[in-house]
Amino acid sequence: MEHEYDVIVIGTGVAGSDVALHCREAGLQVAITDHRPYGGTCALRGCVPKWVLAGAAEAVSRIHNQQGAGIRGTVSIDWPELIAFERSFTDPVSQWKEESFREAGIHTYQGFARFAGPNQVLIGDDLVAARHIVIATGAVPRPLGVPGADLVTSSGDFFYLETLPERIVFIGGGYISFEFAHVAARAGAKAVILQRSGQVLKGFDHDIVARLVQASQDIGIDIQVNMPLVSVEKVDSELRIHAGKKGDETVFEADMAIHGAGRVPAIEGLGLEAGKVETDRRGIRVNEHLQSISNPAVYVAGDANPRGVPLTPVAVMDAHIVTDNILRGNTRIADYSVVPSAVFTTPPLAAIGLTEEAAKKKGVSYMIHSGDLSERFTNRATNLRPVAYKILIDSDSRKILGAHLIGRHVEEVINIFALAIKHGLAVDDLTLDAVPWAYPSNVYDIIYMGLPDGEDVEPA
Repeated sequence: MEHEYDVIVIGTGVAGSDVALHCREAGLQVAITDHRPYGGTCALRGCVPKWVLAGAAEAVSRIHNQQGAGIRGTVSIDWPELIAFERSFTDPVSQWKEESFREAGIHTYQGFARFAGPNQVLIGDDLVAARHIVIATGAVPRPLGVPGADLVTSSGDFFYLETLPERIVFIGGGYISFEFAHVAARAGAKAVILQRSGQVLKGFDHDIVARLVQASQDIGIDIQVNMPLVSVEKVDSELRIHAGKKGDETVFEADMAIHGAGRVPAIEGLGLEAGKVETDRRGIRVNEHLQSISNPAVYVAGDANPRGVPLTPVAVMDAHIVTDNILRGNTRIADYSVVPSAVFTTPPLAAIGLTEEAAKKKGVSYMIHSGDLSERFTNRATNLRPVAYKILIDSDSRKILGAHLIGRHVEEVINIFALAIKHGLAVDDLTLDAVPWAYPSNVYDIIYMGLPDGEDVEPA
């Protein structure tokens, strides 16, 4: 039997959920499906549980840093208890999601979805058809393509480890590996990060990354660059991870290896050819309205959209664009020119806009304001180091081109710079004369970032 709808959504993460609920609110007949528990990556295997673990690591770090400054005694992470607390966030999600869909009048399916035609999807034995099909399937770990890859644990499974292994090798030098390694190190594990090239956290400013690398090494994380993964083998009860260039391999012994080597759109197995949905190496080919260029019935939101950035807020923005374009015709265009990002280590790192490298490639005339704020009393009070910044400013207009920060609360401060770039503000628009920022606060430190290097203002 064929079931007909106005909209079928494949994927129940933040993007798919938003599209389904808003289309249903508009009176459309909507169905949604997922082959995994309802909730998606962010709620079950990403942002939410990561925030819980990062919070515990930050608490341990802060107590450690303030020893001898009025704080006595030590704290430690009870891993099973922490995971139990984390699961109080994740465990209810799937049932709550499914119930909320049904209460909204959205038909729910469970199983692998596969195109059976341009407007048809087969889910198990159910053939469903719709005027619009939305692909919001998220991403999966990139295939490692080496012998023993099946011995590597996925990053999503890290959140559900009932015991923390003593020795963990994180494969890949991106934000996932850094965030997990900081949690593991603060919980007492020996953490190693293997990066295939000579630069970790590519895409972030090199100078700010160098400070995070040093902070990571200071807490015992071993960061190895130019170490492409060669193979993984199990010998007795341990793993042996072979990495390095041909003829110069190094063997790292560990109790567990975690995949942090990037993710790819989860579109394999969707039968896109039957749906006449064209792809390229980055995902599904879409136009500026996030509509498939080869099948106008199909829209894409989130990680399968190659135009965007694989971040939760971007997926939500995609969902709003797709929903409006379904309901009102193609009236909205995706704009990813201003997307802040953060690495939730201790201290965290955050960025928005152009890096110095990108500014040089674009031939932009710029000046740099950079410095270290570790000795500012707001930061010295917690003894969290490093605290530093690099701001790129247009030489002529003095508009802010980019901001790169490391330190306490920078994941919040970066949003001020995002607004500034979005609305074309000059660095002078963020000074104390323009805005009397709340004081004392880390946002107030923005006034120091707007000054030429070496200058200072009150109060100390």
